[in-house]
Amino acid sequence: MADTGSADTKQSARFEDAEVDETLSELSTDPDNGLSDDQVTEKRKKHGLNKIESRDKHPLLKLLANFWGPIPWMLEIAIVLAALARHWEDLTVIAIMLLINGGVSFWHERKAESAIKALKERLAPEATVIRNGEKKTIRAARLVPGDIVEIDMGDIVPADAKLLHDQHASVDESSLTGESLPVDKSAGDIIYSGTTVKRGHPRAVITAIGRQTKFARTVELVESAQQESHFQKAVLRIGYFLIGITITLDAVIGVVGWVRGDPLIDVLMFLLVLTIAGIPQALPAVLSVTMAIGANRLARRKAIVSRLAAMDEMAGLEVLCADKTGTLTQNRLKLQDPILINAEDKHDLVLAAALTVRRDGDDPIDQAVIGGLEDSGELDKYEIRQLRPFDPTRKRAEADVSTNGRSFTVAKGAPQAILKLVDADDEVNRQVTEKVDQLGKDGFRALGVARKENGNWSYLGILPLLDPPREDAAEVIRETKEHGIDIRMVTGDHTAIGRQVAQQVGLETNLKSADELFGDVEHRNDEDILAHVSDEQMQKLSGFAEVTPEHKFYIIKKFQEGNRIVAMTGDGVNDAPALKQADFGIAVASATDAARSAADLVLTESGLGVITRAIEEARRIFERMTGYATFRITETMRVLLFISASILAFEFYPVTPIMIVLLAILNDIPIMTIAYDNVPTAKHPVRWNMRRVLTITTVLGVGGVISSFLLLWYTRNYLGLDNGTIQTLVFLKLLVAGHMTIFLTRNEGWMWDRPWPSPALFFALEGTQILGTLFAVYGWLITPIGWGSALLIWAYAIVWLLLLNVLKVVAYRWMR
Repeated sequence: MADTGSADTKQSARFEDAEVDETLSELSTDPDNGLSDDQVTEKRKKHGLNKIESRDKHPLLKLLANFWGPIPWMLEIAIVLAALARHWEDLTVIAIMLLINGGVSFWHERKAESAIKALKERLAPEATVIRNGEKKTIRAARLVPGDIVEIDMGDIVPADAKLLHDQHASVDESSLTGESLPVDKSAGDIIYSGTTVKRGHPRAVITAIGRQTKFARTVELVESAQQESHFQKAVLRIGYFLIGITITLDAVIGVVGWVRGDPLIDVLMFLLVLTIAGIPQALPAVLSVTMAIGANRLARRKAIVSRLAAMDEMAGLEVLCADKTGTLTQNRLKLQDPILINAEDKHDLVLAAALTVRRDGDDPIDQAVIGGLEDSGELDKYEIRQLRPFDPTRKRAEADVSTNGRSFTVAKGAPQAILKLVDADDEVNRQVTEKVDQLGKDGFRALGVARKENGNWSYLGILPLLDPPREDAAEVIRETKEHGIDIRMVTGDHTAIGRQVAQQVGLETNLKSADELFGDVEHRNDEDILAHVSDEQMQKLSGFAEVTPEHKFYIIKKFQEGNRIVAMTGDGVNDAPALKQADFGIAVASATDAARSAADLVLTESGLGVITRAIEEARRIFERMTGYATFRITETMRVLLFISASILAFEFYPVTPIMIVLLAILNDIPIMTIAYDNVPTAKHPVRWNMRRVLTITTVLGVGGVISSFLLLWYTRNYLGLDNGTIQTLVFLKLLVAGHMTIFLTRNEGWMWDRPWPSPALFFALEGTQILGTLFAVYGWLITPIGWGSALLIWAYAIVWLLLLNVLKVVAYRWMR
């Protein structure tokens, strides 16, 4: 594809203010005949196709990136050690595990590319173009700057284009700007790629295609929006912590073995076992399964989670940026209380306006007016002799009407245009002006209505219009605030409209124009734009008005600069960059494909009530994940430190390699049921606090090492048992006490506090403990110890469980 860089972008921007004739001359095109085939070929070589090509890394590089990180490093080290020790079976198993982990991660990353693909599909697939003086339909991708196109009502604009002389249109730009009302365009105005023509049949000249268009800026913002989740950061920190412990102990044991003159193969074998014991292989899987089960619960409640790691972000959600149009409001105009001037009553006023409506059209203003009638069938009683649709130049629509021998004309349009039409006296002028000014301040759009009968015009009244809030918006906002979440409105509409909606849904009305807040975002770098706004300003504002896609993107980034976890709700293409940049993006039921693809949570039915339930579920998931992470680190510390200390102090392997394997298998069975555990729901946002996690794991881990070391010391020095029996006793103690640790890590209080463990978790724990006990009692693969010794180990583990519970509670209270 040809280079469409900054030079072309500047050229297309110049057409914004250029005259129509100047634009046609610059693009070497004719408004009647269009481009010739030779011109099209030449321009395509220069500008390329009307497509937005993504700038992706090669798939192989993406795949290889999944084998770089703390967890893959651990597995790769284990593979090297297995090769040096010539344990080919172990090497094969570990290599398969590494490949599976990398492959699954790669597959999930490929799914994330759907956001950009959905945006590209938003481009209109076909366009009507005039070339060589002939009208034809071609693929929109084949358009070039200078093409003359005709666009029908309801069509998506295929590329940025300037309206030709005597052309008018009403364009829905909500997909780009968030504006809830169509924008009137006339000759010389630019209509943008991805917007929709709501009224008119305009002819225009293409000024920019592909990545040169304004729509492409939205795609670029989505591509640049990359935010590493707090969940991913936490897993990395845990991985680095465990790999640090493992490498340190491997080095110490290796040096000690070399000094003692131990056989190299024995030292390597032990280092392999120690390394595998230190690898939290199940950590990513357990955390992902926990989030997946929570996501399935949400799916049954009509909310689909598209990025599992984002569940963690929702648990810590602190700021919710709620897009007004289509999210807090219904994204449809509704007639408010009519204001009478000379009309007999409100019904007379609404009926007069409804007679100027094209009933088969989809104009949002017309639909709102018809919706104001109790019975639209009443219109059938009237004969519309002539209908003159809304004209952007005259700013009104008119209809000549007859009924029961009575003839009259009605008009509706901009209040000032209707005043001019009726030639109203000073008193009517004063009333209309005052009412319209007040409606504007309150955020309403106003329509004037007049009727001419017997040759005289009469100003009947004013119809206020507003995009009303969703029925559940106020309740959801109240509940969300109760969960400790700060809500900010984001809208492309005027500040007054935003304030009106904010008041209706229970938000503060301190909104500010994004242009006024951020200044020029087109010609400055990110650092300058973000530095233009202080954290104090962001904290004081309850919302942002007149925003563009760039504004929404920078609003999210500014909040994130303050280390706040931010969510964004939205429904349009314009919301996609901010939805992706946000820690948690939420697409409402009416969202476009692009918004859904960029979002982390997609609502499949109207209403925002599910957001509150999602927050509660996310916080429960967070508690489960925190409990498991604490358990995993604690157990890794216990096993690694205990084995290392035993070798250094007694020159004795306290457990055999097969026991390590059994411990890993019996541990993995119950920990998967953590995803079903009963946990309390936090009342405020929660996030990973590694200092707290590592403090508790250190207390529980060191306590576990001490208890195991005392058992080893006592059985060797005082009971004089053989090595096989001692190893089985230690194995059973590590298993029973290790499983009991889950009861300590699942909450911050006493282990018997409510909510109690779920039946699934409890029976899985006890079942694997009993199974491990049977291995020890009857000597399956290990030396048997009998029931008497096994019961003593159980009692010993329970005593230490109670002692560690006390230490845990004290540690949490000390950290508060």
